[in-house]
Amino acid sequence: MNITEKLKELGYSTVPEEFYTKVQEWKSWYEGDVKGFHRYRVRNGAGMVRCKRYTLNMGKKIPEDWANLLMNEKVKITLEGQKEQEFIDWVFEENNFRVKSNEMQEKAFALGTVAFIPRVVGMEATEEGPVPGSADGIVMDYVTVEHIWPLSWQNGIISECAFSSTVTVNGEDFCYLQIHHKVNGLYDIENRIYRYRNGNVDSEVALTDVAGFERVPQVVHTESDRRQFVIDRPNIANNYDDNIPLGVSVFSSAIDVLKGVDVAYDSYVNEFVLGKKRVMVKPSATSYLDGEPVFDSDDLVFYVLPEDIQDGAVITPIDMTLRTQEHNTGIQDQLNLLSSKCGFGENHYRFGQGSVATATQVISENSTMFRTIKKHEIILEQVLTELCRIMLRLGNTAMNAGLNEDVEISIDFDDSIIEDKQSDFSRDMQLLNAGIMNDWEFRSKWMNEDEATAKKMLPKMEDMTDEEEEEIE
Repeated sequence: MNITEKLKELGYSTVPEEFYTKVQEWKSWYEGDVKGFHRYRVRNGAGMVRCKRYTLNMGKKIPEDWANLLMNEKVKITLEGQKEQEFIDWVFEENNFRVKSNEMQEKAFALGTVAFIPRVVGMEATEEGPVPGSADGIVMDYVTVEHIWPLSWQNGIISECAFSSTVTVNGEDFCYLQIHHKVNGLYDIENRIYRYRNGNVDSEVALTDVAGFERVPQVVHTESDRRQFVIDRPNIANNYDDNIPLGVSVFSSAIDVLKGVDVAYDSYVNEFVLGKKRVMVKPSATSYLDGEPVFDSDDLVFYVLPEDIQDGAVITPIDMTLRTQEHNTGIQDQLNLLSSKCGFGENHYRFGQGSVATATQVISENSTMFRTIKKHEIILEQVLTELCRIMLRLGNTAMNAGLNEDVEISIDFDDSIIEDKQSDFSRDMQLLNAGIMNDWEFRSKWMNEDEATAKKMLPKMEDMTDEEEEEIE
């Protein structure tokens, strides 16, 4: 029995199972091994031959590049309060967020949807709710779409959701099901655990009977009307079913082009395999009269014919001309199509020396790629902001951290690949020197600070005067 059926037993309905079949197709392209395409059979006249198609694995390369553009080491998450900033930085560091966030962004673009679920650990909890101040910390669960089961949504926003995961205890596998749903407008988190039997979710087990779950209550009343999970996905419309709140892969509409890339690359590789130089030799030329061999029998360049043929030379070299230029052009054409279909614009990838490289470029603000980046940043900014607010709320309710949950949060994305960045800086510097722009305005814009912080961090006039006097002396 699968998760969908278990949820139905509990009175919940989720998205159609057919959608998760589509997710598996995207996952197979992400892994680079698509059944029926990369492994296939052809008839050679005498029988069927098993073949494996060579791949450039662009299903991995494209999500990886989008993750590096959107969620890299230059992204700054800034909270106005110092205490709040230190708390968020601590939680992120404890959960390896800088690494995992890039990884999850990649998987979101490959599979369509991921989720971040902060939860407290070491907290005493009862069915009446968590015991304030009893938690030891906050742990982040990173979940991919195969384990996300929306229960209710509106305008593409999931308000209630179930999450499944596999846990192994003493060599036995269990399915842990966590259900976030509302009761009288406030969120309850329902915890259930099931045994796996023959690969299927089977009978439910009491939480107290599974090691590590003894202190986990079956229901936690959060006493909050705000959800305790965040959904992240590419900012792309779901053209599979627009009623489903889950996202689609960035290459969901480019499957045929992915096939074209690998067909062209497979032909390119086979051009070298089949075009190897050969020397056809008649059996009569394989040895001297004294029986000593003429050539090394392990040398693959020689091919001994099964019998002497009356016509033709004793030794016949075969040297096929390789069509490398035609293949290079064909692969490049397919890559240009793929790049355009996946939002990079044309000419983002270069094929050379048997591999794919990202074209060295800076982009302008009116380019396709820039507009696509800004479109995806809309959702990512909402995700990071909501995630911070959930952690601030958990810090107060579970750890008595005394944090301001309404603190100003700003997300500064990496725009270093945009060619206008340096010119904008130079222009603002000229405005500053001309007295048209205030110094705190300049600092606020380029150091990602709010107005109060920027004014506070500016050097005082007397400090600048003292420095000038020291230089004169």
